Amino acid sequence: MESIIENILFNHSYPTLFGLSFGYFILLYFGLGPLFLSICKILEAKKVLHKITSKEVSKQQIIFEIGHSFKSIVVFGFSIMPIIYLIRLGEIDLLANTWSNVLAGVAILTLWNEVHFYVVHRIMHQKYMMKHVHRIHHKSHIPTVYSVYSFHWIEALLLSTVPLTIVPFIPFSIIAVFLYPFGSILLNFAGHCNYRFGSGTGHSWRLLGTYHNEHHSRGRKNYGFALNLLDKLFSKQNK
Repeated sequence: MESIIENILFNHSYPTLFGLSFGYFILLYFGLGPLFLSICKILEAKKVLHKITSKEVSKQQIIFEIGHSFKSIVVFGFSIMPIIYLIRLGEIDLLANTWSNVLAGVAILTLWNEVHFYVVHRIMHQKYMMKHVHRIHHKSHIPTVYSVYSFHWIEALLLSTVPLTIVPFIPFSIIAVFLYPFGSILLNFAGHCNYRFGSGTGHSWRLLGTYHNEHHSRGRKNYGFALNLLDKLFSKQNK
């Protein structure tokens, strides 16, 4: 495994690496998205999950989301390039791909994503950015699994910098960096799938990113990614 990864990192051209990265995000979006939705529908039939908003989403919205998501995936395809460039220069140290390093790396990247996303999301809700950039994502008043990457290219570019803003400063296993988008999109699906656990009363049903689902319908508050810890911490600014 180590030799395969090293071969990819050091012996392939940047166009090839872009193609691999682009293909990876295509697989995550078009492969896992429909599968995640199918599982949600099965669990809905078993009354484990319930729709948050019962109104049906139009085909035009799905087409719009897929179109903009494809553009975002092109941007995401380039996101690994600066990291590989810095690895080749020796500016980024990589940890061994042990289970502990991989699990710790994914956990750290996931937690960092909460901070990174919150900051970017607050920027997106400034007047100019909301009008000219973030409005694309908020076209999905009722979010779907296909809206997870439905961004203006500027927003996609900012969101793609999660690894780049931490990997140069903290050594990670390269497999952890590779697995991070997989965990991230699962949380993203959960926050956009329009499903929730339970009856919808009390606080126990607020699992799997339903805070973000509320953000789409209300347009304010719940600026976090999967959690709302930073929203609580900065609650005064969110009002």
